[in-house]
Amino acid sequence: SHFLLFSGRGFAFRRKQKIERQYRRLLKKGRKAHSQQDNQFTDTYPEHLKHLYLAEEEMLKKRRRAPDDSVLSEEKLNTAADTCAFSCRSVTTEGKFKKKTSNQKAKEEYEKIKAERARKKEEAEKRKQQRETAQRLYKQKKMEAYKILSKKTKRGQPNLNLQMEFLLQKIQQNT
Repeated sequence: SHFLLFSGRGFAFRRKQKIERQYRRLLKKGRKAHSQQDNQFTDTYPEHLKHLYLAEEEMLKKRRRAPDDSVLSEEKLNTAADTCAFSCRSVTTEGKFKKKTSNQKAKEEYEKIKAERARKKEEAEKRKQQRETAQRLYKQKKMEAYKILSKKTKRGQPNLNLQMEFLLQKIQQNT
């Protein structure tokens, strides 16, 4: 059964495990060294300020422990990922790279909004130009119709022949 557990894991896997063990040993040594250093200075504090120094020391210890815990949890994640298939590994690495800071998210949101505004502005400009050209054409046609329909004979009567021709042209254009 031991063979089944580690089948398919070769030299690289064993080397990785060895390195992880060495890293954990170093972390333990580092913790021991820190605790010894802290104990060295406790006697030299003045009696009336000792409680302040001790409280500060506790805070520093807590701060030191927090990063170590995150490192350990990351190691656990890595070992769990190694037991999965290759696809599982690629998913976890993609997840790590996709995490963004709030600043990056805000920048992206700002860029999206900026692009959206620019696009809307462009569309509004196009619509405005189309409306203006349509109005120009409409006014031009109206003026031509007005000129034809307002022509008068020498006596000041409306020219019915021109009006009939205009209406005939209009009917032919519509059909």
